[in-house]
Amino acid sequence: MKIEQIVVEKNVPCRMRDGSTLYADIYRPSQEGKFPVLLTRLPYNKDLPFYSHRYLDTHRLVQHGYVVIVQDVRGRFNSEGEFYPFLYEAEDGYDTVEWAAALPYSNGKVGMFGLSYYGYTQLLAAAEQPPHLEAIVPAMTLNDWRNNSLDKGGKFLVASSETWALESVAPEYLRRKYGDSAEYAVMMEKWADTYNRIEEWYSYKPIQQWPPLKELDAAGYFFDLLEGNVTEEMGERMSILNKYKQIQVPAYHIAGWYDNLLQSTLKNFSELHKQGRGVNKLIIGPWGHGVFSSVIGERNFGLQASGDWIDGHEDLTGLHIRWFDYWLKGEHTIVEDEAPIKLFVMGVNEWRDEQEWPLARTTYVPYYLHSDGKANSRFGDGRLSVELPTKDEPKDTFVYDPSNPVPTNGGGTLYAGVQTMGPKDQRQLEERGDVLVYTSEPLAEALEVTGPVKVILWAKTDAVDTDFTAKLIDVLPDGTAFNLTDGIVRASYRNGEIQVQESYESIKDEIMQYEIELWPTSNVFLPGHQIRIEISSSNFPRFDTNLNTGHTMITSSNFNTANQTIYHQETYPSHVVLPIIK
Repeated sequence: MKIEQIVVEKNVPCRMRDGSTLYADIYRPSQEGKFPVLLTRLPYNKDLPFYSHRYLDTHRLVQHGYVVIVQDVRGRFNSEGEFYPFLYEAEDGYDTVEWAAALPYSNGKVGMFGLSYYGYTQLLAAAEQPPHLEAIVPAMTLNDWRNNSLDKGGKFLVASSETWALESVAPEYLRRKYGDSAEYAVMMEKWADTYNRIEEWYSYKPIQQWPPLKELDAAGYFFDLLEGNVTEEMGERMSILNKYKQIQVPAYHIAGWYDNLLQSTLKNFSELHKQGRGVNKLIIGPWGHGVFSSVIGERNFGLQASGDWIDGHEDLTGLHIRWFDYWLKGEHTIVEDEAPIKLFVMGVNEWRDEQEWPLARTTYVPYYLHSDGKANSRFGDGRLSVELPTKDEPKDTFVYDPSNPVPTNGGGTLYAGVQTMGPKDQRQLEERGDVLVYTSEPLAEALEVTGPVKVILWAKTDAVDTDFTAKLIDVLPDGTAFNLTDGIVRASYRNGEIQVQESYESIKDEIMQYEIELWPTSNVFLPGHQIRIEISSSNFPRFDTNLNTGHTMITSSNFNTANQTIYHQETYPSHVVLPIIK
């Protein structure tokens, strides 16, 4: 059937179990008949094509024989109720799926699509097991609101959390509070002035008094999180970490090497895939959050890296159509014949099919940090090699000053600013005295690194608490140093959980082993390239700066400088573990 015309229905009501009404826009074929439904639920205004359609051509979906429904979630724009991020999405998602399945032009089969917040609305709904939900495509999304989205191992994700609250959430709070009054116009002018200076506000502390939101009296959830006012029951409703077994529908996960939610997307795929319930597939491109271009940061990965022409065969809309045609229409679209994973290998800039994650054929090889031979290697211009360090290699030192943190320069970020995400040349940062640099010899042969990366660091600090950071770099023959992945560890969380206050003193002046988890990557270091590791103590504003006092930016503004010592000796063999693919 060829669809020539599309019928658009605006603000169609959908009643929830508690009596609240949510509103959706519906795009459907003009022909008589019943069609499968593709649903997305978002908090960013269904009337704005950039958000409601984003990386998909929803008109093509309709022309291919689908009803497309885009719904404002509870408490946002046209929908009733009070908005609290993710708190109601499981139940509301269930109710909306069943409502969509019962529409007169629906054939009773429903799929869901969307990224980020509206990637997570799919997973929360799927965990409730609505009978008519057949398949989902969660893109670049999370699995727990705090985990890897607001908080990571005790580090507050300053820039992304504050940007989302101020940019994406606050304006609608203000509209609902003030309506069309003159006061609303005044408040929006105040909001705009504040947002235009948000990069200055990232440094404000204590964050629990953050003026941009306090003075607007908007996005109260932000302070609930900071002050610990989220109950265990609320946290459980906003998480799927204990609900993977309940998600039994087929899922196609979309991820990016420079996406700020890469870790949670990979965990979602891995947990669901190993259960063997339904069919789970994964695609990982050289993409950032919601950015599917072949160009990201300061690198161009080639046309076939783009979401508009994946591997020279199809775009993301086509990928969705094939997936949903198989599960909602019963058509053979080679979905069942494809490998579970399709990933992009940077460096050689090629797509490749894989069977599992991490790759079973991985060899984990330690590359050790070495001194450059100087008595006081303060700048850490040292070596990186597979050779074990010697007994007497000198240590490296630097001073970490929270008032002058190492600035974030690309990576898996998501916050306001110019060109904040992706691969960027790190050489200017490497000139700082508080960034230690360890570099391999130029490679004689190509070396592929694909999988999770971690740094085992032996270090000492004279602070009661502090941070250590690590970054993996691909150094080109001309010296350009592109970041691949990075990570951070807070000393008081070095064993995975925060230590009790009394144990802070045990950190100070003690040589300790820290494990810094760097996010996974896939890159071939080409002949003539070098592998580099950077070590420091800050990455701001991606992460909050450690005040070195035992208190955080959330509750305090006082800070101390910290003298940091990095060891790389036979007894303390600091190293990076690289997942090598032969």
